[in-house]
Amino acid sequence: MCRWAAYFGEPIFLEDIISRPDHSLIAQSQEAEESKTSTNGDGFGVAWYENRPTPGQYRDVYPAWSDPNLRAVAHQVRSGLFLAHVRASTGSAISRNNCHPFTAGSWSFMHNGQVGGFEHFRKQADMCVPDDLYQHRKGATDSEILFLLALGEGLDKDPQAALSRAVARMENLSRQSGISPHMRLSVAFSDGERLFAARYSSDHIAPSVYYRWCETRQGWAVVSEPLEPDEEGWTELPPGKFLELNGKGTVLSEFHPSF
Repeated sequence: MCRWAAYFGEPIFLEDIISRPDHSLIAQSQEAEESKTSTNGDGFGVAWYENRPTPGQYRDVYPAWSDPNLRAVAHQVRSGLFLAHVRASTGSAISRNNCHPFTAGSWSFMHNGQVGGFEHFRKQADMCVPDDLYQHRKGATDSEILFLLALGEGLDKDPQAALSRAVARMENLSRQSGISPHMRLSVAFSDGERLFAARYSSDHIAPSVYYRWCETRQGWAVVSEPLEPDEEGWTELPPGKFLELNGKGTVLSEFHPSF
């Protein structure tokens, strides 16, 4: 399993999420509190938006806590919208192409969870990706396939419905393989103007997601785990919910992929 954090609001330094808080994303890479695996050392990644419509991206295979370049980048770069991820592989290789967030055009996407039996239907899942999007398939993870399927299902037009259809397609393949848990999912993704998140599971265990408005920063944080011990104001995103953050506020809706 993995840990991730995203931010949307007035520009801040990336380190305000990634490295500075007591339970920052780097701290979670060493000792997560609400994850199946406490250590998330199989790579990291950051995608951020600032002056161009497409996101900047920095990913590597080192543990987040041991890469001084990550801290240097986080110390210097300011952004009003960014996604950051530390990885614990569920089977695919430790490689840069398998590190989140994944990007395509203006979109960035990161995932925590698993699709049961993916190694048994990987070829079939790959064949579900539309031909015009397959150029973006760089790695070997179920997460990247899920992202590309959502793009093919119309992420630009209706993010909630597109993600729901993509999750349903992947879960159907898992159910056919007979290996559970068929789907455990927390995701965050963005088009550079809005930030979206969802939490869902085919069983009773859904990966954790929290969100919070920070008055001093004038922005929203959406995270796998709260960034400060005993900090008030965090709201847990319930399983089966989809969250949109935009310039007008928050929109919460149901997320129940149908089969």
